[in-house]
Amino acid sequence: MHPMSNSNGVLCPNLVFFLVSTSVFSPIWIVFGSPADQETKYFKRTDPLTHFNYYSGGYDVRNRHYWVSAAFTGVHAYAIAGVWLLCGLGFGIFLTVKNPSASSWPFIKQYLDRDHNHILMFLLVLLFTFLAIVASSFVLAANQSTLWRTEKMKGTILKMGGDARQTIQKVMNAMTEMQSLLLPYDPITSRTLKNTTRLLGRESHVIHNFVDKSGHSIDQAIHTSYIAHLVIVTINLVMLVAALVLLLLHWHHGIIFIILCCWILATICWFLTGIDFFLNTFAEDTCSAFADFEENPHNNSLSSILPCMNPSSSKRIMVGIGYTIHTHIAQLNSKITDYYKSLGLDEQREGFVGVRKICEPFSGAPCYSYMPESCPKDAIPVTDLPNVLARFTCYQHKYSSGECESDGRFLPEASYNMVSAYSRSVQYVIDVHSDLQSLTECSFVKNGLSEVVSHQCRPFKVSVRFLWSSMLALSIVMVLLVLIWVAKAYQDRGRSFSICSITPTNIPR
Repeated sequence: MHPMSNSNGVLCPNLVFFLVSTSVFSPIWIVFGSPADQETKYFKRTDPLTHFNYYSGGYDVRNRHYWVSAAFTGVHAYAIAGVWLLCGLGFGIFLTVKNPSASSWPFIKQYLDRDHNHILMFLLVLLFTFLAIVASSFVLAANQSTLWRTEKMKGTILKMGGDARQTIQKVMNAMTEMQSLLLPYDPITSRTLKNTTRLLGRESHVIHNFVDKSGHSIDQAIHTSYIAHLVIVTINLVMLVAALVLLLLHWHHGIIFIILCCWILATICWFLTGIDFFLNTFAEDTCSAFADFEENPHNNSLSSILPCMNPSSSKRIMVGIGYTIHTHIAQLNSKITDYYKSLGLDEQREGFVGVRKICEPFSGAPCYSYMPESCPKDAIPVTDLPNVLARFTCYQHKYSSGECESDGRFLPEASYNMVSAYSRSVQYVIDVHSDLQSLTECSFVKNGLSEVVSHQCRPFKVSVRFLWSSMLALSIVMVLLVLIWVAKAYQDRGRSFSICSITPTNIPR
């Protein structure tokens, strides 16, 4: 059986080459990326980090210039928040220094002192308070929806990393078993497998850290935004209700305090509006990049973050694996037949099962596709080869007694052990073939992004846009409501009211 051992001795080093190619380099590309000459969609956004020059890059979550330029898209809301805050400070300083009385603006005094204007102002307060409560309710609903949609998308995306790690772990386990099997017969190949397994373990660890770190960062961002909206809007609702109560009680100092708090809340609402516009921009960028990646994984802005092999490279590697196994099983079948013929055994002899062909699960040239169903029914599966050869194996304890010759056992036990080790190694490669194909073809990434693009992107963008528009509406209503409250406080200053009354009982002259 020496010809058989030689054939298998050539088989494993060739397989190792392909295992290294598919299992090591592919994870590196998935985690780190490899920039290439690509036509990507570039943005033209102002980047404060480059002295307000344009950021002309593509979608790249690893680039701080992308993040800053995307966040700067909400600058209009940030600016309004700043202007509103400065106006509040200026107005507060003016009131403190001048302390204007009702006689300071006689025309305003005459207009506001009319009874129907007290009723009108009260109705305006009720109207805009109602609008603010409705807008706040929309913000809370949109905030909850955005949290759920974002969590769902995060889970899908991080699952891709988890699937990659599980796939690599499965290949590692197979290679570890191969290493143990081949160590007594082929130390060089076993050592190569050990090094390859170590590299795979390193890449699996990198993916694990990447998923954990990304998951933690995404969780922080999601929940920080959610809690900020929830807290601010809840406080705003409390202030709105408190303002109505204080209005009916006609506690002037309490109303002034409410105006101060609502002025600050309006500033924060405008700032959150800018943040929400940034999130809306980011959602649009992300889903657009995912859609581009689904159409062409090798020529878009995500290629440097979630790259996949070029289709020709992927096909070449998988064809190489199929060719290697197909060729050597064919050689093994040929050598088995030749070996039995050299012994003068008749293939038609009844019960002569040793000459049956070993199953070749790969088709012939040029594709060498994995087709396990193509094996003849009487073919020997690779895993069953040791069982078949065991019938013709002369074990060491029977060798000296001469029982082997009488029983037709002509295969030495050492050769049997070696063939068994090699056949099991080939079977391990066959078992992880689909996993290797998944790595080379990047199918776990493509399937995950296809799910996101088809079923999650649109509702995710709608929920984020709804949050932004609701927050914008709340910010506008709060600014108008605060101004109405200021006018109402000035109108009621120095006047006496009965509890729950709308018009004053006395009008100072």
